[in-house]
Amino acid sequence: MTVPIINRLSTDQEDFIKIYADLLQWDAGDQAQIEAVVAEIIADVKNRGDGAVIDYTARFDKVDLTADSLAFTADEIASAIGKCSKDELAALDLAVERIRSYHEWQMPKMGVDSYQDSTGTVLGQRISPIQSAGLYVPGGLASYPSSVLMNAIPAKVAGVEKLIMVVPTPNGEVNPLILAAADRVGVDEVYKVGGAQAIGALAFGTDTIPAVDKIVGPGNIYVATAKRQVFGRVGIDMIAGPSEILIVADSDNDPRWLAADLLSQAEHDEIAQSILITDSQLLADRVEVALAEIIETLSKKDICKKSLAARGAIIVCRNIDEACDLASQAAPEHLELAVADPDALLAKIRNAGAIFMGHYTPEPIGDYVAGPNHVLPTEGTARFSSPLGVFDFIKRTSLINCTSSSFAKIAPAASILAESEGLTAHKLSVDLRLEAKS
Repeated sequence: MTVPIINRLSTDQEDFIKIYADLLQWDAGDQAQIEAVVAEIIADVKNRGDGAVIDYTARFDKVDLTADSLAFTADEIASAIGKCSKDELAALDLAVERIRSYHEWQMPKMGVDSYQDSTGTVLGQRISPIQSAGLYVPGGLASYPSSVLMNAIPAKVAGVEKLIMVVPTPNGEVNPLILAAADRVGVDEVYKVGGAQAIGALAFGTDTIPAVDKIVGPGNIYVATAKRQVFGRVGIDMIAGPSEILIVADSDNDPRWLAADLLSQAEHDEIAQSILITDSQLLADRVEVALAEIIETLSKKDICKKSLAARGAIIVCRNIDEACDLASQAAPEHLELAVADPDALLAKIRNAGAIFMGHYTPEPIGDYVAGPNHVLPTEGTARFSSPLGVFDFIKRTSLINCTSSSFAKIAPAASILAESEGLTAHKLSVDLRLEAKS
């Protein structure tokens, strides 16, 4: 019997609700053991600084560094740029232009905004950038320059003063386009370290690597766990899980296009998730055939096969409204609305990291050159979180300015509430000023 290349489901199945819920779950493995390993690394980096970072880099990446060689020099970056083709650099520049343009549009007005309420009290807020950010970029030759652009550009647009990048160089290898991207967007310093030790260094600082205010960027389970553990000491963007795509498709689609879109996520990782939901049994069958044909042509076909078998699915539903309900339940990282009128469905989608509208907006366009950020919430967290953007690199400071008159109008209520909470110093602070006015 031939094993299906991807799981086939139907909402008519008696146990569909449970099967679908189970499909959406991801098991990260022995999280307790990972937490313990990461905690030990971070504590060591906090205590020994450069020494610990250098030791772990030699152990995990097989690269011998010294404090003087932790950072990429200007000459090393220039040499790497020289290894990039003209076409690669031109594509990089187009992506930079489009991503920067989008995030400049997204940027709120900086500075102070305020109003005077009916009592005469002036209330408002100040919006300002954080001072420094750390950017984690996965390393090796298979690393992604697009990650540099998507994390660094909104930080720079927001006005972050100092941007520090860390990228592991396993066996001394680095993708030259990574350094070209860092140079194009104005990253200030780039260090040759990765893993939990790099996160620890960015959180606590070493003699060489400066501490930052916020850490952003994707990484493996150890990097994600390290970000979780240092949160509170520094800010973080999000805890990223495996990549996801969910496609809602009507009958009028090219099955090869949809198959390629599903595979664009499956090739990321064996635990990536690719789901197609359609109201057309015929389309479902044709997409499955296309998957089997296309997958054999891919450079990462083995990864794709494992991903589709473990977490992929083609689901036939009763109608497109039901498909939208299932999509909202999943709250996917990437949601394609491959339908004739995607705008008509937009109101039916409650949760998604990014929505790709129509037949000519495949997910990879968003990965590289569309403009909006490709750092998106995963594992259903789009129910309560948002894509990375300039908002992640700015902070709001509340402003309160009472005059003598406006203070007298609102202070008695504050005094009463302070007394009700048993906070006598709070009450005294208010009452002393009230007494001075009487």
